[in-house]
Amino acid sequence: MKIVKKIAVILLLVLLAMQFYRPVKNLSQGNHSVTFITETNPSVRVREILENACYDCHSNNTRYPWYNTIAPVSFWLSNHIDDAKEELNFSIWGDYSTQKKSHKLEEVIELIENDEMPLKPYTWMHSEAKLTTEEKQAVIAWAKRSRTLYQLNQQPR
Repeated sequence: MKIVKKIAVILLLVLLAMQFYRPVKNLSQGNHSVTFITETNPSVRVREILENACYDCHSNNTRYPWYNTIAPVSFWLSNHIDDAKEELNFSIWGDYSTQKKSHKLEEVIELIENDEMPLKPYTWMHSEAKLTTEEKQAVIAWAKRSRTLYQLNQQPR
């Protein structure tokens, strides 16, 4: 029984110490997605959907929930956001080649059609990010249109 108490005390001390070390937050000033919005020209509805369901993880600006201040959750969220931005970052859309932009939109379509995005754990805590069938269809239609224009090597209008 002594060993269990020692392990519990050590774990508690580690958890307490973790509260003093925080990962860097994903925050930026200004309009971090202006190039993306300008090029792909989503409707107001689609733009709102993207802001509510995608930008927290896939841009350089995250709206953090209250529980982000608690370790180890803060570390898990930071890692999740970093991984998401490696896959797709709307804030650096202008740095992508036309071919890469087309491919990223293809992935958006596929992931939404397969109900893989937004992630279920994210929608559990962010009900506004849970997409209805109509919202999914709107995003998919916009992404297909934008992708077609990129494939034609044109910027969406």
